[in-house]
Amino acid sequence: MPTYLTRFSYAPATWAKLMQRPEDRSAAAKQYIEASGGKLHGFWYAFGEHDGVILWDAPDNVSMAATALAITAGGALTSMQTTPLMSVEDTLKALQKASTIKYRAPGT
Repeated sequence: MPTYLTRFSYAPATWAKLMQRPEDRSAAAKQYIEASGGKLHGFWYAFGEHDGVILWDAPDNVSMAATALAITAGGALTSMQTTPLMSVEDTLKALQKASTIKYRAPGT
């Protein structure tokens, strides 16, 4: 299964609700991810540009997109960015395949 790294930020109103009623949102993330056939590997809160980071698997890009759309449609987030990750093995395969492609730079 493909692995994804998702960075997200909560809306100020979401933080206010969590302050009034703290809850483990990793349990909710696990539920949403598993509903699309995926698996949650980790859920962390962070300082900086994003409020949190999730590492997870999904069967395919459609399942990943469906999960992301369902979560963002809820309105609790101000941003959500997902990056597909590649294994070292897949990267080595890509490097080998790239060496067979004859690229010509513009103007040469």
